[in-house]
Amino acid sequence: MAPSSRSNCKYFCTPVLAMKRRISLNIFLTVIILYLFLNLYSQAGRGTARLSGVVLDEDGKPVRNAKVIIVFGQPGGYSQETTTNKNGEWAFLGLGTGKWEITVNAEGFQSQTIVAYVKQLELNPKMTIKLQRIKKSSHPFLQEETTLEILEKAEELFKSGQYDEAIAQFQLFYEKNHQAYPVLLQIGHAYREKGDFETAQKLYNEVVEKAKTDSLLGKEMTGKALAAIGECFLRQNNYEEAKKFFEQSLEAFPDDEILAYNVGEIYFANARYKEALQYYDLAAKIKPNWPDPYLKMGYVYINLGEIGKAVEVLEKFLTLEPPDSERSALVKNILTTIKK
Repeated sequence: MAPSSRSNCKYFCTPVLAMKRRISLNIFLTVIILYLFLNLYSQAGRGTARLSGVVLDEDGKPVRNAKVIIVFGQPGGYSQETTTNKNGEWAFLGLGTGKWEITVNAEGFQSQTIVAYVKQLELNPKMTIKLQRIKKSSHPFLQEETTLEILEKAEELFKSGQYDEAIAQFQLFYEKNHQAYPVLLQIGHAYREKGDFETAQKLYNEVVEKAKTDSLLGKEMTGKALAAIGECFLRQNNYEEAKKFFEQSLEAFPDDEILAYNVGEIYFANARYKEALQYYDLAAKIKPNWPDPYLKMGYVYINLGEIGKAVEVLEKFLTLEPPDSERSALVKNILTTIKK
């Protein structure tokens, strides 16, 4: 007589169930170990992520030999440094999950700093950083050419998170070049990173006052100082005041797509997606043929769950971005996924 199904289960089901439990347990432990590894490894800013990008001038041409520094978004955080190639391209490896501050310096151009959120378990989009050429000024900002070394040292100290030492060097430079009031922005940034928002805002306000008599750079400095005040309020979760100063910054310098874009980046890094969308959209209106705002608007709409709008702006991005770029390939993959 053939054994019953219950008899079969007695001999076969128990080992199979035990095997399934062991496999499930092994998978669970593997995931936990991977998570703990990535979490611990990224605590100091180190990890497994890759971030790349390109540095362009105002005309969209590559800027070669630009110095690119990336610093993890915590005081004294892990940092790396590289130089752009002939195509203006740069890349960093071994990054942890979190906010990173990217600063680009190139001879003949204004320094540019943006914030990026890096993920280890996803492909990070290629970034485009645009630099503005330094405008020749009739102001004799530099009374002593040799003090440029002091300024460079101050900037390096700031990027490495040595804010007190950076402040001392910036102040020394300002003492020797007292008409170079834009350096007060840098001093303010250092106090902001220290968490001393009150002192930072006093310095930003001083820039606004001094800019009133500067017919050449005054509007730009006013816009940057007001945006910096807005960021101070945003970091203190005072969203209403932050919004007010961001709006004032764009009123002071309305035709600067980079300022509008950077305000969007500040909001995006703080997960304030609807506000970020407003400023990315403004940047796109100021410079309609610039692909970057459309890319970021796509990410915003995805985060907001508005897939139809995400598809629309990402397809617009593809009409502006070179078809053979890494970003185009990434966006095509994203569109394939979200259209399913």
